[in-house]
Order: sequence, then structure tokens, then C-alpha cells
Amino acid sequence: MPVSIPLDYRLETPRLTLRRFLVGDAERVSEITGNWNVARMLRLAPYPQSIAEKRAWLASHEAEWLAGEAYRFAVVENGVLIGCADVDERASGGGVIGYWLDEACWGRGLATEAATAVRDFAFGVLGLDRLTSGHAFDNTSSGHVLEKLGFRWTDDTTVWSLPRQAEIVQRRYAMSRPA
Repeated sequence: MPVSIPLDYRLETPRLTLRRFLVGDAERVSEITGNWNVARMLRLAPYPQSIAEKRAWLASHEAEWLAGEAYRFAVVENGVLIGCADVDERASGGGVIGYWLDEACWGRGLATEAATAVRDFAFGVLGLDRLTSGHAFDNTSSGHVLEKLGFRWTDDTTVWSLPRQAEIVQRRYAMSRPA
């Protein structure tokens, strides 16, 4: 049975608030993902991307949220949007977790904190049975985040990276809902 999540739903962690993205976040999202060090780790994000394209992407989130297809949370620290943590590709009791942060926020445990909140939301609130995730082969820090969350490496595959405009190796991970 689908779960209805209100549009004003928030996740709170010790240092972060995770809320639904708004179209008004486009400028800040463009600033973060306009950094090549961030963009090259995002498999499906066009690079470069205009603010108008970011607005269109953000505008699509409300319908996905209301349909229960994807929950894309803006990660906010001290009132400033610093990234994204989401669960999408929901089908057959599972989902895919993803996350990205402003480069200035790397190395502080914030990706782990945000992704943990989304993992717990996916298993607890949405009632999913399993989650998958993945990262570019050269993003070992993301692999460490997934391992801290309880994900286990399953395999490597070749995928197209839109920002890099090339095929890359993606390391894939999975986990089941804890008993």
C-alpha cells in the first residue's frame, strides 16, 4: 500500500534538516552542481546546466513526491542548502539512494548523516525491503559512506556518465531492511 508523505515533511538530524526541494532552490543547486568536482560524480546530471534547466528539474520533484515515485530532499545546514539526499526508482519493494554535497562540505560526515536519515526514512516510513546505490569508481569516499550505512558491494558495471560524456565503471551496493 502506497504511503502518503505530506509535501512539508522533514527529516531532522543532529546537524541537518532535510526538506523537499523547491523551485526557488535552483540558483543554489546550480552553484553546487556547477562545480566540476561535484558534477563529475553525478551519473545523470547534465554539465553544464542552466538555471532554467535546474528549475525544470526541481519543478518535477513535487509530482514525483505526490506520486510516491521519488523523495528528493534538500540537505540544509544552518539555513543553507548544501546538497541532496534522495530515494527514487521505487519499484517492487525497493529503491535507490543517492546523495551529493557542496564540495566545501566534504569530509565532515554530513553525507553519512544525510544518507542515514534517508535510509531510515526508506525502511521505516516507506516500508521498503531493500535499497541499492552506486558510485563512480573514482569516488571512494562515497563507497565509504555506503559501507557505514550498512550497504555491501555487489558488483561493478559500466554505465554512461552524462557529465563526463563517457562510459565509467560504477560500483554497486545493496542492503536489505534490518530485521
